Amino acid sequence: MRIIFMGTPDFAVPALKALVAAGHDVAACYTQPPRPAGRGKQLQPSPVQREAEALGITVRHPVSLKGAEAQAEFAAWGADIGIVAAYGLILPQVVLDAPRLGCLNIHGSLLPRWRGAAPVQRAILAGDDETGITIMRMEAGLDTGPMLAIERTPLARKTAGELTAELAETGARLMVSVLADLPGHPEVAQPEAGVTYASKIDKAESRLDFTKSPEQVEKSIRAFAPAPGAWFELEGERYRILQAEIVRRPGLAVYGAGETIDDQLAIGCGTGAIRPILIQRAGRPAMVTADLLRGHPIKAGTALR
Repeated sequence: MRIIFMGTPDFAVPALKALVAAGHDVAACYTQPPRPAGRGKQLQPSPVQREAEALGITVRHPVSLKGAEAQAEFAAWGADIGIVAAYGLILPQVVLDAPRLGCLNIHGSLLPRWRGAAPVQRAILAGDDETGITIMRMEAGLDTGPMLAIERTPLARKTAGELTAELAETGARLMVSVLADLPGHPEVAQPEAGVTYASKIDKAESRLDFTKSPEQVEKSIRAFAPAPGAWFELEGERYRILQAEIVRRPGLAVYGAGETIDDQLAIGCGTGAIRPILIQRAGRPAMVTADLLRGHPIKAGTALR
C-alpha cells in the first residue's frame, strides 16, 4: 500500500520500520518540527524524522494541518491510507478523508479506557492491572473510532519507558497484520461503558507528594520514568527518582511525610515509606542510591521538599 506515516516520538519508530520492512510504499512521513534540546538548545529532529531520513523517506513537519495549502499537499501524495502513531497534531476531517482508505491510529491503551494524550502514564498512575494496544480507525472525536485489533499486556511493575517500548513493538506488529487484511478487515465500535480520558501530563505532577501512600508514590515514580522523572528537592537541588521500592520491614523510626527515616534514604510517606533504588542529581548521571550516599550522605530526619 501507499502510505503516509504520521508520528513523532520513539513510540512511533518501530511502526515506521515495520511498514517499510513489510514492503509498503511509505510516500512521506509527517512529524513534529525540530525542537530545541540539550544544553546548547540546538534544534533536534524528532526520532521519526531521523528514522525516515535514514530510510530515504520524504519528511514534512508542518506546524498545522488546518490550512488549505497544507491540506492540498497532503492529498497530493495520493496515499491509500494514513498511519498515525503519537503524531501530536489534531487532524482535520479533510485530512482524515484524503487517503483512499482513511487513517488508522496505533493507540497505547485498551480503548475506550484512556483516550487521549498520555495513556501509558495514566494507566500506571491509576494502578491498572493491564493495558495494551488498540488499532482504531480515526474520526473527528478524540480516540472514539471503531477498533480493528487489540492486544493486552500486564502492567506488572513496568516503568512508563519500559511499557512504552513494549507497546511500540506490539503496535508495529498489529498494524502490519491489519494492513495485510485491508480493505475488508472487521471493525468493532467501542463500547459506551468504561470511557476514561488520559489528559496530558503537567510538569507539576512529577514533583513527588510524600503525603500520599507509598504505593501511590511508587506508581508516580514509575509513571514518570525516565522522563520527566519524579523528583524532590534537598537544599535547593533537584533529585529525580527513577526506580524505588516500598519499605515494609518493621522497626523503622517514624517521621513525617517527606522525612528520611534511616541513613539509606528511606523516605516517609502517608502510611509508610519508599526507598529510591536509582536516583539522579541535577546535571549528573543516574546512579544506584548506595553509590550516591557514599559520596553524599543524607542523614535520618532530613526533610525533603
